[in-house]
Amino acid sequence: MLQRWQQHVLGTPQPPPFRDQPAFAKGGRERYGIGPDTRARLDACLAQSTQDAASPVPLAARAARACLDVCFFHPFDDGNARSAFLTLVFVLAREGITLDDVSLLRRVSFQADAPQDALTLTRYIDIHLRDTRSNTSPGEGSTHD
Repeated sequence: MLQRWQQHVLGTPQPPPFRDQPAFAKGGRERYGIGPDTRARLDACLAQSTQDAASPVPLAARAARACLDVCFFHPFDDGNARSAFLTLVFVLAREGITLDDVSLLRRVSFQADAPQDALTLTRYIDIHLRDTRSNTSPGEGSTHD
C-alpha cells in the first residue's frame, strides 16, 4: 500500500521500489541503514498499528508509532515524510476518524535520535482527536479509541 501511495505522491509511472541502499535526510545529518531484514521489520512494526484487545494501545499512540516507523525506516529514496503522514491518516481513517485539522501535525519535524519527539507527535495527534470530537455533534458521526 505504501508503494502505491508513494507512486501517487511522486507522480511516477510505477510504484517506487523499497530502497536497497543506505539513505540520508536533513542535509545528510540523518542516516538510515539497510539490511536484509529491513523491509520485514518495517512490515512487523506497521502491523502493530492495528487495534489489539489483548494489548490495548491508544489510537493516538498507534498512529504516531506508524508515522514514525515510516519516517525512521525511510523505505523510499524520496517522499518519506509524505508517506509517513499518509500512514498516520490511514491509521486514523481505518478506525473511522477523519481529523478536522492537521496543522500541528504538518509543522512538526522529527529527529531519529530524539525520544521526546514520539511523545510530542502523540500529544499533537491527541489534541487533534479531541478537537475533532468536540466539533462533532451527536448524530454526525463518531470517533473512538
